[in-house]
Amino acid sequence: MAVGQTRIWFNGLRITSAGVVAFGLVLVCCPGFTRRAFSLLVYASPDRLDGFGAEAARYIALVHAVLGGVMVGWGCLLYLVTTRALSRGEPSAWSWVTLSLLAWFVPDTAYSLLSGYWQNAVLNVSFLALFAVPLWKLRQRR
Repeated sequence: MAVGQTRIWFNGLRITSAGVVAFGLVLVCCPGFTRRAFSLLVYASPDRLDGFGAEAARYIALVHAVLGGVMVGWGCLLYLVTTRALSRGEPSAWSWVTLSLLAWFVPDTAYSLLSGYWQNAVLNVSFLALFAVPLWKLRQRR
C-alpha cells in the first residue's frame, strides 16, 4: 500500500478515536441533550425519558456520564495506540485495537438486540464501521 493511502487510513483511525473522546465528553457535559437524543433514538420522542420521572432522569444522566467518562478514556487510549504503536508498525497494535473494539461491540450489541433496543445496535454498527474500514485496510501491516 502506498504511503499516502496508509496515511489516510491512519488519519481515519485518529479522527474516529478523537470522535469517541468527543462523544464521551458530550455524554458527560450535556446531560439534557444526551437524554433527549437517546430518547429520540430509542423511543422516537425526545421527551419520553423525562416521562420516567425526575429521579429516573437523574439516574439516566449518571449512567450517561459514567459511560461518557469510560468512552473518553477508551478514545484516548485508542488514539495513542493508533498514533504511536500502530503507525510505527508495532506488530501487536492492530490486535490491541481490534480486540478492544470487539470486546465492546459484541456484548453491547448482543444485549441491545436481546433487550429489544435494536436502535443502539444500529448505532454500534455505525461506530464499528468507522474503525473497521481503516483497520481492514491496515491489516497487512501487522
